Amino acid sequence: MARRSKAREVAVQMLYQVDLNPEVDLRTIRGMIDDVLGEPDLQEFAWRLFVGVMEVRPMLDERIQGIAENWSLKRMAPTDRNVLRLGAFELLNTDTPHRVVLDEAIELARVFGSAQSAQFVNGVLDKLVPPERRPERSSGDL
Repeated sequence: MARRSKAREVAVQMLYQVDLNPEVDLRTIRGMIDDVLGEPDLQEFAWRLFVGVMEVRPMLDERIQGIAENWSLKRMAPTDRNVLRLGAFELLNTDTPHRVVLDEAIELARVFGSAQSAQFVNGVLDKLVPPERRPERSSGDL
């Protein structure tokens, strides 16, 4: 597993933890990240993802809710919901290439979700990719 993929996996696990246990202390989350990821740069990457999602979670939830037709956030599996939050955060708030974000989120959905999770996550996140992040198509691509 790629180094950053492991950090994203840990970030999703921590988002899941907070989603189901809102009372959990952020120092506990930070300690769990540090325990699982031995390398300081990966610990920091996972922490930045986690904190970033938490800081803008209401906006992310609103955007996801607007895209996921016929699916309320409460009806979504907690794993799918948190993979979507992480993917949406990276798409909307980082310079990570959108293809990397989609691939990583799909893989997380495969690992943690149901048989349909990867397809669901891909469909929702693909609609969230900002137009300016998509490559322009030339007339030869049509």
